[in-house]
Amino acid sequence: MPTVLRIGRFRFHFYSDERDEPAHIHVATADGECKYWLDPIALAGNRGLRSETVRQIERLIYQHATYLRNQYHERHTG
Repeated sequence: MPTVLRIGRFRFHFYSDERDEPAHIHVATADGECKYWLDPIALAGNRGLRSETVRQIERLIYQHATYLRNQYHERHTG
């Protein structure tokens, strides 16, 4: 599961066996993990994170959307 970005306590990563799904990113913390679709950006799932934390992650995904989409496509279609 390659990590493509770390911001504070958030680790942005992919699982290598999810090629059949649309572009997305997983974000892990010590408290849990969530998954976001990248195009369009939308919450796909949440395990254990408070809504405040999820909103904070979503803001970071918007700020780094181009980079995260590029990383996804490099690792899953290249």
